[in-house]
Amino acid sequence: MANASGFDGSAADLSDPGAGRRPPRITEAEDSFEAQQKARIRKYTIMMSFRVPALVLAVIIYMTWGMTWLALIIVALSIPLPWMAVLIANDAPPRRKDRLRRYERPQSDRQLEGHRPPIIEG
Repeated sequence: MANASGFDGSAADLSDPGAGRRPPRITEAEDSFEAQQKARIRKYTIMMSFRVPALVLAVIIYMTWGMTWLALIIVALSIPLPWMAVLIANDAPPRRKDRLRRYERPQSDRQLEGHRPPIIEG
């Protein structure tokens, strides 16, 4: 039987297909698309959950204490929330600077020999 240890220090029996071995963790790997989308949905939901209570609070402040200026400030702050929530939810994680997509020409050992044109004297 072949035993191998993973990067996490766990030993696994490679000959047993039913063994619950874990692959080594790649720390530079990005989150899956589903995980990124779930995080963006959570950010959007959190931001939008502040809008309705803010509007209700503005109505309560206006009706109870008659503070029009405070109610208008709360309403004004809640107006850009949907726009900001959409921008933040659609934002993708930043690209890594060390992985720029650039075309690299394949290196070739062959080089063309220089050609001299014939010289006509006369």
